[in-house]
Amino acid sequence: MTAELLRSLIAAGLPCDHLEVTGDGRHWTAVVVSPAFEGRRAVQRHQMVYATLGRRIDTDEVHALSMKTYTPAEWRAAAGRP
Repeated sequence: MTAELLRSLIAAGLPCDHLEVTGDGRHWTAVVVSPAFEGRRAVQRHQMVYATLGRRIDTDEVHALSMKTYTPAEWRAAAGRP
């Protein structure tokens, strides 16, 4: 698994305004900003991201994925933008 492949899998399954993926090939960190997260709790957002990976989590192709998920408004607020 590469960062680019992981990024493309997430982007193919979710509309993303911003997407960052970093990691070492087994342990990954992602920042995902999507309007699809509007009105959803953090656990639901994470489930939505995991769903884009299909069985790759189950088969250990993606061993660990830590993520921060934001709506576009939350992302702007976190960055201090109007």
